[in-house]
Amino acid sequence: MGIVRVTAVALVALGLGIWVGTASGRGAASPSGHDWPRFGWSPARSSAPTFATGITAAKLGSLHRQQVQLDGTADSSPIYLHAVQVGGSLHDVFFVTTTYGKTLAIDAESGTILWRFTPPGYSSWAGSAQITTATPVADPGRSAIYAASPGGVIYKLSIADGHAMWGVSITRLPSREKIASSLNFFDGHVIATTGGYIGDAPPYQGHVAIISPSGRLLHVWNSLCSNRRGLIAPASCGASDSAIWGRAGAVVDPANGQLLVATGNAPWNGRTNWGDATLRLDPNATRFLGNYTPANTEQLNASDTDIGSTSPVLLGAGYIAQGGKDGKIRLLTTRRMSGTRPHRGGELQIVSTPSGTDLFTAPAVLHTKAATWMFAADNGGTAAYRFRNGHLAIAWRNGTGGTSPVVAGGLLWVYNPGGGVNVYTPFSGRRVGTLATGGGHWNSPIVVDGRVALPEGNANDHATSGVLDIWR
Repeated sequence: MGIVRVTAVALVALGLGIWVGTASGRGAASPSGHDWPRFGWSPARSSAPTFATGITAAKLGSLHRQQVQLDGTADSSPIYLHAVQVGGSLHDVFFVTTTYGKTLAIDAESGTILWRFTPPGYSSWAGSAQITTATPVADPGRSAIYAASPGGVIYKLSIADGHAMWGVSITRLPSREKIASSLNFFDGHVIATTGGYIGDAPPYQGHVAIISPSGRLLHVWNSLCSNRRGLIAPASCGASDSAIWGRAGAVVDPANGQLLVATGNAPWNGRTNWGDATLRLDPNATRFLGNYTPANTEQLNASDTDIGSTSPVLLGAGYIAQGGKDGKIRLLTTRRMSGTRPHRGGELQIVSTPSGTDLFTAPAVLHTKAATWMFAADNGGTAAYRFRNGHLAIAWRNGTGGTSPVVAGGLLWVYNPGGGVNVYTPFSGRRVGTLATGGGHWNSPIVVDGRVALPEGNANDHATSGVLDIWR
């Protein structure tokens, strides 16, 4: 199948702001459907939902694209809830957070913006380098979502009308500590992390913050000065950096609720400073349960070669894949990294990233009866890895770069930030189509209820406008 593009009639109609297709222009909720409540779909960030999407390879050619104009750039991914109450009626809704903290609810059928939340302080950040690239997360009760702002605050927003139910700060220096990673939710808690801004201007530290649905900051774990509890003033710690900034942020192990994070370049001493490390915490981020750093951790710190450019990837049965800026993916086990004593080296295996370059994205993981599959993309390529019997092997790779992949409905969806969502058969790598798009940065798609949604644009352009593409 060739390139999938919008028909000429649809292009003309979209230019006039009209949607041509099955939609009537009014929002309509699916009588039965599925949710995509967070980045990566599951708390483990598998990016591999178990439900049918309603889109097959044969149907790619019949998809029509609508471009919804946003008053901000969503340099992340959307989330989606079906049949929720907004403004007194049921809607299927996409939610996005823009780089300057505006969160918008968008009717999935008509593209109408149902509400927008603008955080206090927006006017002071708009157009500046102070941003967020965090994807929001839905509350399991489906009456609220949680979203980040450049002011370092996590907000609980009502799905019904977008008003803020509360806001809680997770940093004492939001101009230096950035909320870059996507939010997560597990076992009644919101989970958020902090990193730094381009240039690594000190002082800042990577934190893991645990928030209650009532808006109480319950616990904070600091990756530098980790012997100190609670939020710390960054300048009060003798070490800086150690950003927790991978797209997936904190990953939840579904077997035990434990949290896994990876940190960026910073000092490592195996006691209180945990730069360039893969770390395992208890579900409340109060106890340190395991750690790993490469044997050349000092070299990685000196060269700004973060392993924390991507979050840990759960392969199952205690196995973890950890990428990095050095073009390597390391196979680890929780057994070898367990305990509070420092663990340097000890990888089971090291393989190349898809093109041997920096890995800034979140791989997807699909479990089958025969093997576990991991799909990854970097700036220079896309690859599939087969994991079986404690060993990773490359099954296929190509030279087309991408952001964080999604495996949904028997297809692999990978956004090329240069333009286009490439769609592959997962196990062979055969490209079956491409959805035409504009360019972007960290953006990644979701595929649910017969729709594909993808924001366009780059946070580093500091724009106050953007686009959400919806295909139906």
